[in-house]
Parts: sequence; C-alpha cells; structure tokens
Amino acid sequence: MGQAQVTWVQNEQFVGTDSTNHSIVLSTSQDGTGAKPSELLLVALGACTAVDVVGILIKKRLNLTGLQVKINGQQDADPPWAYRKIYLEYIVRGQGIPDKAVQQAIELSEQKYCSVAATVRGVAEITYSYRIAEDSSD
Repeated sequence: MGQAQVTWVQNEQFVGTDSTNHSIVLSTSQDGTGAKPSELLLVALGACTAVDVVGILIKKRLNLTGLQVKINGQQDADPPWAYRKIYLEYIVRGQGIPDKAVQQAIELSEQKYCSVAATVRGVAEITYSYRIAEDSSD
C-alpha cells in the first residue's frame, strides 16, 4: 500500500513526504518556493514510466546511456483544472538500441506496468513519441 503525508509549513508552502521518508517542497505558483502539486502529477507519470523503460531496456542487455522524458499536460480552463491530455516525449540515448525495443518498452510501461498511467488514463488521454539519440563509440 502506498503512503505519504503532506505538512503545511507556512503561507502556501507544504512538505510532502513519502513512505521512505523522502521529502519535496510544494507550493502554489504564486508562492513559487516549491513544485506545483498538479505538475507533480506529471513528474510522477514521467518517473513511473521512466523506471519501467530503463528496467526493460537494461534487461534486454542494451547499451542504454541515458533517458529523458519530457511531459506536457493540457488542463481544463476551469476548476478543478483536470488534465485532459498528457503528451510524453522519450529521448533515449545509447549505442545500437533498436527502434522496436524502445517502442515495446514504452508500450509495456504504458499499458501494463506504470501505476500512475493506469490511474490517470481514465481521465486524461496519454500519448507519446520517442527518439533515439545514438551515442558515438569514441
């Protein structure tokens, strides 16, 4: 079971702590001292799928040297400003990584393993693209 807590610090600042006692500062965009809670959802989605994709590609013994996931979310104009569309761009770095392996890893994450995607998918449409940046062998 997942567990977390959020503690009010002052004004519009909070500290969120997960079950392993790691913390993050949260705030409103007006306060500006921490991550926006709604954008933390995007970060959680990106991190969840990144963990899966890296794990799958490493299990395939591919020469992965880097992964970046850029996430853009489109929210409703009115409260509660729910995300309706989320787009992920995967940038995979390595040597000789097959296109098919990357696509399979992303699809497995999106459809089977990523709990954040599974939770969000009922409300927001999730789409993605990817590109492979070949590292030189120098």
